Amino acid sequence: MNQSMDQTWIILGATSSMARAFARRVAADGATVLLAGRDMEDLRKTAGDLVARGGQAEALAFDARKPDSFAPILARAEQEAGQINAAVFVGSMPDQAVIDADPTLIDGVVTDSFTGPAHLLQMLAPVIEARGCGDIVGVGSVAGDRGRVGNYVYGAAKAGFATYLSGLRNRLTRAGGHVVTVKPGFVDTAMTWGIEGMFLVASPDQVAGEILNAVTKGKNVVYTPFFWRYIMLIIRMIPEPVFKKMSI
Repeated sequence: MNQSMDQTWIILGATSSMARAFARRVAADGATVLLAGRDMEDLRKTAGDLVARGGQAEALAFDARKPDSFAPILARAEQEAGQINAAVFVGSMPDQAVIDADPTLIDGVVTDSFTGPAHLLQMLAPVIEARGCGDIVGVGSVAGDRGRVGNYVYGAAKAGFATYLSGLRNRLTRAGGHVVTVKPGFVDTAMTWGIEGMFLVASPDQVAGEILNAVTKGKNVVYTPFFWRYIMLIIRMIPEPVFKKMSI
């Protein structure tokens, strides 16, 4: 992130607790924050809070399942001078048993967690290339590192998103842009409330701080908290015949 020029952050899925924490941090650094999501009342409250703290913020409608909502967000961002950035906190994770009972839910999970955000980022890429700068944060999940019986549809969507971000990083690096892939472990958010077997749960503010640090340092892939890199390394190394018998 170039601190010397004007910054605008498009935050997709801005009603999540991680997104709000991230928005507070970039607003405090002087960025214009465009809060995008489906719950406009919630977004306006967050925007009002940021403005009350001395920041610049605005609420915009975004629905990953409604591509017509994408262009107005980009048009609004392009009204701002300087560097345009985006952070993707969008995703949905129904219980795997619910998806098993109704496979039609797969489409929504993939759209929310991968293809919808990717569609908007694909539209943003030429803007970043034209301006010669821009940071993208794509929040995936450690669930994308290996298919597990408890959430393999969500994991598959996030694995696809991570691969997309890798290719986008390769593209935008050539034009002065950068893409950070973030793989959180368990975070205290609405998506994880009530899930059994949670451990080493991080706060949204802790994760937001680590994400912004990764952006500032130009990191490519970051696990948050950091120890999840090693946890997932061990999980990926488990031989498939053994892994098939495990419930993790």
